[in-house]
Amino acid sequence: MATCATCPHACDLKPGQLGLCRSRRASDDGSRVLPEGYGRVTSLALDPIEKKPISCWRAGTTVLSLGSYGCNMRCPFCQNASIATAAADDIAWREVTPEEIVSTALDLRGRDCIGIAYTYNEPLVNWEFLRDTGTLAREAGLVNVLVSNGMATEAVLSEVAPLVDAANIDLKCFTDEGYRKLGGDLHAVKRTIEALAASPACHLEVTTLVVPGLSDDEEQVDAMARYLSELDPHIVYHLTRFFPRHRMSAADPTPVRTLHRLREVASNHLATVLIGNV
Repeated sequence: MATCATCPHACDLKPGQLGLCRSRRASDDGSRVLPEGYGRVTSLALDPIEKKPISCWRAGTTVLSLGSYGCNMRCPFCQNASIATAAADDIAWREVTPEEIVSTALDLRGRDCIGIAYTYNEPLVNWEFLRDTGTLAREAGLVNVLVSNGMATEAVLSEVAPLVDAANIDLKCFTDEGYRKLGGDLHAVKRTIEALAASPACHLEVTTLVVPGLSDDEEQVDAMARYLSELDPHIVYHLTRFFPRHRMSAADPTPVRTLHRLREVASNHLATVLIGNV
């Protein structure tokens, strides 16, 4: 049996067994865990950097955004469930190399492309591809943008964080119980945020999807904003409106007035609080 060291779930996998993220699999002899999703791209697009969202860094530029499949959380409100909850047999993908991705990004410089964004599904479940692509991108003068739920081990962070020029990390709620319900680990997410906030080369923004009943109360948002301000009061904080998706398709959207009220709360601690999807 092999133990995956990519995230706090630490899946113990029998030979050939797929991990919870559906992107990593134990080798046939059970001696190690392999990144089955390495280089398997389901989505590739040229996006404005503001769409990530990275709102206060290199505005007006674009990034080559790529996604694979799989995720190590199980949020019932997932906005990208078609790829985040998929395994290889569930979705169309094509295999690319880090060299091909970097070459494509370089070819797009005439369209204001400054680098590569690892996004759409959870990129850290295939952190080796991010590491290899990001290293080549850095050598080519391109930037690396990480959009992630932050659910990674310290070992993965040590490999990836030095390559990240800008990041947006989801902070889904601020209680251990809330994260457990989502299949996540608040401590691990905070560790990721803290590591990136401490990196002098990384511009950090944080997003909370304001989901009714999970992350829409003033006390919790106040606590999250206070926590971020203690790391750096200039961290850009996004409060994003929830719309019905996935297993919460029958829920109501977050009232716009709730977003405005919570922005006032968070602004007591942080210099820049933005609301989205309104």
